[in-house]
Amino acid sequence: MNRRRNVKIIATLGPASDTPEMIRKLFDAGVDVFRLNMSHLDHKGLKRVHGLVRDVEKEVERPIGILVDLQGPKLRIGEMKDGTVLKEGARFRLDTSKKPGDASRAFLPHPAIFDAVTAGQSLLLDDGKIRLRVTGKARDHIDTEVTVGGKLTSRKGVSLPDTMLPLAALTEKDRGDLDAALNLGVDWIALSFVQRPDDVAEVRKLARGRAAVLAKIEKPQALAHLNEIIEISDAIMVARGDLGVELPLEQVPGWQKRLTRAARRSGKPVVVATQMLESMISAPTPTRAEVSDVATAVFEGADAIMLSAESAAGQYPIEAVATMDRVAQSVESDPTYPGIIYAQRAEPEATGADAISAAAHSVADTLKAAAIVCWTNSGSTGLRAARERPLLPIIALTPVHATARRLALVWGLHCVLTEDAKDLDDLSDRACRIAFQEGFAQPGQRIVVTAGLPLGTPGATNMLRVAFVGRKDAV
Repeated sequence: MNRRRNVKIIATLGPASDTPEMIRKLFDAGVDVFRLNMSHLDHKGLKRVHGLVRDVEKEVERPIGILVDLQGPKLRIGEMKDGTVLKEGARFRLDTSKKPGDASRAFLPHPAIFDAVTAGQSLLLDDGKIRLRVTGKARDHIDTEVTVGGKLTSRKGVSLPDTMLPLAALTEKDRGDLDAALNLGVDWIALSFVQRPDDVAEVRKLARGRAAVLAKIEKPQALAHLNEIIEISDAIMVARGDLGVELPLEQVPGWQKRLTRAARRSGKPVVVATQMLESMISAPTPTRAEVSDVATAVFEGADAIMLSAESAAGQYPIEAVATMDRVAQSVESDPTYPGIIYAQRAEPEATGADAISAAAHSVADTLKAAAIVCWTNSGSTGLRAARERPLLPIIALTPVHATARRLALVWGLHCVLTEDAKDLDDLSDRACRIAFQEGFAQPGQRIVVTAGLPLGTPGATNMLRVAFVGRKDAV
């Protein structure tokens, strides 16, 4: 099976979809990577669902990526009395008393917030529905003025768009979840609440290369350190839900484009997520605006687009995946797509590996080759090939299971597990044979092959070869 699109689809598993039958149906509908959300899973559940995905992977004989999304710090107020309404212009205090809150005060069980906020900064409650402005503070309370009021119920979330919090992105729960995920052998770890590069560095240190690290960009503070965060991460996610709470909504589309282009310039995969087909949680078809939203991410050249509640808890998970698949295929066959993708192309870096990848794209276009085939052990050759965004198939051949699964998230890569090439002839012959077997090339067509010499040396892409697919490759 090969996908007839370049952008990848990530689907979150949950009560609506975490059975063997549904996982297989979701894969058949177009899922490339499954997301497991640790906000809703314990370690037993994680192990069960991970095993189900790996069972489907064996059935379909195709690498499937697994992304574990860590919960991160959850900032919430305490219990509130029923019927509490905050009125605009009223004074409201957040304090350390555990008594149920009312229209004048609420319990805030997070000492770090008391230390960090200053007068004039904003506090947002309940996903930004209620807005407060800090007017003063003491060791055990914060005084605010209500600038946008509304009904306030127990345990609602707290956001601080103007404040760099002295909180680590990893909680004790996250550390336990990370350890459990790494021991299972998951492919990607998504880190929530990233504010600074050090947050990502901590997870990389703990992971020790056992999984790739994806930084979720959902805090305004992360935007100030964007280039450093991208540099230290293996991929980023435009997490538009929380980003849209802490930034003015009208700024989110612009930041989505900037984040996508920054990641592409760096050759790092970028995922666009949150509310992409939100109405399909309860409806069999999306709105026109949602279709346009998905299409925009595909036109931008995002590596992957993601479903959250649509596939985890919605009534139509398979239809949601199928809709994403159809929209992506339609966009990528649109006559305006090649020009848009080419206009956003990043210049190759001044390295031999990038020069070879850029040359492979150019040679393949000139010769009208059927495919680019890249041999890759660590995955770096595959990433470089994808960074070029060639509008022809890219086949990534690797002997490493972990590499194939991680690359399942990357734009345009069709990953195939195979033994390492024995010599240069075997390298070309096997590339031709697999290109034919996978349905990307026919006898008489040419393919462009890239690899590193000596064979099997990670990160040493330095060879380009043009090969003909012959009749013998079809036998």
